[in-house]
Amino acid sequence: VQLQASGGGLAQAGGSLRLSCAASGFAFRMYAVGWNRQVPGKQREAVAIINPGGSTTYADFVKGRFTISRDNAKNTVTLQMNDLRPEDTAVYICVVPSPAGWRGQGTLVTVSS
Repeated sequence: VQLQASGGGLAQAGGSLRLSCAASGFAFRMYAVGWNRQVPGKQREAVAIINPGGSTTYADFVKGRFTISRDNAKNTVTLQMNDLRPEDTAVYICVVPSPAGWRGQGTLVTVSS
Protein backbone atom coordinates (compact mmCIF):
# COMPACT_ATOMS: atom_id res chain seq x y z
CA VAL A 1 0.00 0.00 0.00
CA GLN A 2 1.28 3.45 -0.94
CA LEU A 3 -0.28 6.82 -0.18
CA GLN A 4 1.83 9.57 -1.73
CA ALA A 5 0.83 13.08 -0.74
CA SER A 6 1.85 16.19 -2.64
CA GLY A 7 0.93 19.85 -2.97
CA GLY A 8 2.06 21.24 0.34
CA GLY A 9 4.02 24.44 0.64
CA LEU A 10 3.89 27.97 1.95
CA ALA A 11 0.76 30.09 1.83
CA GLN A 12 -0.30 33.36 3.34
CA ALA A 13 -3.26 33.60 5.67
CA GLY A 14 -6.41 33.74 3.60
CA GLY A 15 -4.76 31.90 0.74
CA SER A 16 -5.34 28.47 -0.76
CA LEU A 17 -3.49 25.24 -1.35
CA ARG A 18 -4.54 22.00 -3.01
CA LEU A 19 -3.23 18.70 -1.71
CA SER A 20 -3.32 15.47 -3.69
CA CYS A 21 -2.78 11.87 -2.65
CA ALA A 22 -1.96 9.14 -5.13
CA ALA A 23 -2.97 5.72 -3.81
CA SER A 24 -1.83 2.30 -4.95
CA GLY A 25 -1.65 -1.28 -3.77
CA PHE A 26 -5.27 -1.71 -2.74
CA ALA A 27 -8.81 -1.52 -4.15
CA PHE A 28 -9.09 2.24 -3.75
CA ARG A 29 -12.73 2.55 -4.76
CA MET A 30 -13.80 0.24 -1.93
CA TYR A 31 -12.21 2.22 0.92
CA ALA A 32 -12.85 5.43 2.76
CA VAL A 33 -9.85 7.76 2.43
CA GLY A 34 -9.01 10.97 4.18
CA TRP A 35 -6.54 13.44 5.58
CA ASN A 36 -5.13 13.81 9.05
CA ARG A 37 -2.72 16.50 10.20
CA GLN A 38 0.09 16.49 12.69
CA VAL A 39 1.79 19.34 14.49
CA PRO A 40 4.96 18.36 16.39
CA GLY A 41 4.16 17.97 20.07
CA LYS A 42 0.42 17.86 19.49
CA GLN A 43 -2.03 15.04 18.96
CA ARG A 44 -2.78 14.04 15.39
CA GLU A 45 -6.10 15.43 14.14
CA ALA A 46 -8.53 14.02 11.64
CA VAL A 47 -9.29 16.68 9.03
CA ALA A 48 -11.66 15.12 6.48
CA ILE A 49 -12.85 11.76 5.22
CA ILE A 50 -14.61 10.73 2.04
CA ASN A 51 -16.42 7.41 1.87
CA PRO A 52 -16.56 5.07 -1.14
CA GLY A 53 -19.96 6.46 -2.08
CA GLY A 54 -18.75 10.05 -1.89
CA SER A 55 -20.22 11.17 1.44
CA THR A 56 -17.88 13.38 3.45
CA THR A 57 -17.11 14.28 7.04
CA TYR A 58 -15.11 17.31 8.15
CA ALA A 59 -13.58 18.41 11.39
CA ASP A 60 -15.34 21.46 12.77
CA PHE A 61 -12.20 23.57 12.43
CA VAL A 62 -12.15 23.17 8.61
CA LYS A 63 -15.85 23.13 7.78
CA GLY A 64 -16.67 25.65 5.10
CA ARG A 65 -12.99 26.14 4.21
CA PHE A 66 -11.71 22.72 3.07
CA THR A 67 -13.21 20.35 0.50
CA ILE A 68 -12.27 16.72 0.04
CA SER A 69 -12.91 14.85 -3.19
CA ARG A 70 -11.90 11.59 -4.83
CA ASP A 71 -11.33 10.27 -8.32
CA ASN A 72 -11.77 6.51 -8.32
CA ALA A 73 -10.58 6.25 -11.93
CA LYS A 74 -7.24 7.80 -11.00
CA ASN A 75 -6.97 6.46 -7.43
CA THR A 76 -6.52 9.96 -6.06
CA VAL A 77 -7.97 11.97 -3.20
CA THR A 78 -7.70 15.75 -3.12
CA LEU A 79 -8.02 18.30 -0.35
CA GLN A 80 -8.80 21.84 -1.48
CA MET A 81 -7.89 24.21 1.34
CA ASN A 82 -9.21 27.76 1.20
CA ASP A 83 -9.09 30.64 3.65
CA LEU A 84 -6.01 29.16 5.27
CA ARG A 85 -5.09 30.23 8.78
CA PRO A 86 -1.75 30.09 10.60
CA GLU A 87 -3.19 27.38 12.86
CA ASP A 88 -3.60 25.17 9.78
CA THR A 89 0.19 24.82 9.68
CA ALA A 90 0.94 21.09 9.96
CA VAL A 91 2.07 17.98 8.13
CA TYR A 92 -0.96 16.71 6.23
CA ILE A 93 -1.10 12.95 5.95
CA CYS A 94 -3.17 10.90 3.54
CA VAL A 95 -4.84 8.01 5.36
CA VAL A 96 -7.12 5.04 4.97
CA PRO A 97 -9.00 4.97 8.28
CA SER A 98 -9.52 2.00 10.54
CA PRO A 99 -9.83 -0.89 10.30
CA ALA A 100 -7.17 -0.73 7.57
CA GLY A 101 -5.24 2.03 9.32
CA TRP A 102 -2.86 2.84 6.44
CA ARG A 103 -1.12 6.19 6.08
CA GLY A 104 1.47 7.90 3.93
CA GLN A 105 4.41 10.17 4.75
CA GLY A 106 2.58 13.47 4.53
CA THR A 107 3.23 16.89 3.05
CA LEU A 108 4.07 20.05 4.98
CA VAL A 109 1.72 23.02 4.87
CA THR A 110 2.95 26.30 6.33
CA VAL A 111 0.62 29.27 6.64
CA SER A 112 2.12 32.64 7.44
CA SER A 113 0.21 35.47 9.09
